[in-house]
Amino acid sequence: MSVRIYNTLTQKKEPLNPLEPGHVKLYVCGITSYDYCHIGHARSSLVFDMIVKYLRYCGYKVTFVRNFTDIDDKIINRANEQGTPPSQLAARFIDEFYRDMDYLGLQRPDIEPKATEHIDDMIGLIETLIAKDQAYAVDGDVYFAVEHFPAYGKLSRRRLEDMQAGARITINEKKRHPMDFALWKHSKAGEPAWDSPWGPGRPGWHIECSAMSKKYLGDTFDIHGGGKDLIFPHHENEIAQSEAANDKPFVNMWVHHGFVTVRNEATAENEKMSKSLGNFLTIRELSEKYHPEILKLFIFSTQYRNPLEYSEQAMLDAETGLTRLYESIAGIDAIKRKPADIAGTVITDKEADKIDSLEERFRQAMDNDFNTAQAIGQLFDAAKTVNKILRKLPEEQAPADLARLDQAREAIIRQGRVIGILNEPAQVFLERRKRETIRDAVIDPAAIETLIARRNEARKNKDWKLSDAIRDELLAKSVELKDGPDGTTWSVKRD
Repeated sequence: MSVRIYNTLTQKKEPLNPLEPGHVKLYVCGITSYDYCHIGHARSSLVFDMIVKYLRYCGYKVTFVRNFTDIDDKIINRANEQGTPPSQLAARFIDEFYRDMDYLGLQRPDIEPKATEHIDDMIGLIETLIAKDQAYAVDGDVYFAVEHFPAYGKLSRRRLEDMQAGARITINEKKRHPMDFALWKHSKAGEPAWDSPWGPGRPGWHIECSAMSKKYLGDTFDIHGGGKDLIFPHHENEIAQSEAANDKPFVNMWVHHGFVTVRNEATAENEKMSKSLGNFLTIRELSEKYHPEILKLFIFSTQYRNPLEYSEQAMLDAETGLTRLYESIAGIDAIKRKPADIAGTVITDKEADKIDSLEERFRQAMDNDFNTAQAIGQLFDAAKTVNKILRKLPEEQAPADLARLDQAREAIIRQGRVIGILNEPAQVFLERRKRETIRDAVIDPAAIETLIARRNEARKNKDWKLSDAIRDELLAKSVELKDGPDGTTWSVKRD
């Protein structure tokens, strides 16, 4: 089965057929560097990191380009508020972005162009558009003429007539049509400026991605990505200016991820998490509370195109799920291996098939428009199978059983790492989680061990009433016990 991806342009799933066989060229719109990144930015970065990882896992060569917008009205306004040059503000928040990405454990894209380093490329593209009568200059500004591009609106399924009817036309408007958009802006006093044929100014937001993607990926490339909020006007405008300039299709497949939402208690409705609404959590804040793989499991528990509701409970559920996966791996690691010359097996045919088919089932989910929710379900299914086998594994094990458990361990880890989890030794993760939950719950480990010793003595004496009472007492304190062949272990359950 080939990788099939939902294409926003055609509104259907299509097989991935790179223009250059075996080589996928991918461009993603990056941040505007004027503030700390929030969980919505985390979702975008994680989604496209996952897509790149999976395509490479499937054997594709991938050229991944993600830009930085380091000159923009927001950057200029924030710099003025803080009394700092816009270039310094932008550089500072690019550095902060990298700190957040390092917390998430993400690989760098192959190419990370900055807008201010490609001004000449943008000017050249604008000159081409003017020469083709697709753009016009007025008083130091340059606008794209949307009426000269008949396909305008094809990505967002909007009609120019409808957009014009709903547009506000101000007095002394320079634009010939209310939907014409700026390619070049003349600079006001005190603003950063670059020389151009139309006077000192700076590029509009949309032109930078057209110029940089053309430089690094060509006139036409395979995949362009971003959040659904970029479909209009940003990506619509990119299509118009690129195809008008190059006379070629701009992008074969458009990939857009859904919003991260948060519940508004006042209205009892979910709303998009955004800086403008002031309802966002920064990645920095999340890093102080959660292991990065918990955030990844939370984000990938929902298929990327769907809205994702953030809540503390959802994060705790992700933590519980991640712990289950690590515990399954740790269970295999903890086997006291005593291989014996045993021909039989404790693994049923159904359990063996679950392990043997894990990679195939994982890939079927991922090939279906990167359905990480289904793929994670396959990992949990495999972990459940492993736990069943571990519970019935005898003290002396058949070599075939040990081999299949090792196969399961490697497969779970290998598939997990495609979506960025299970990167740590299992015991390291579990010990850290225990320390953190003990700290958060203010639990005395020595007191727990004393109660476990009392319970073990009660069980030895067949005092089941006392044994159960101690277990219940600990459970009331969120301490769960697990009895095994090597004794009793405990963990702290978070509410």
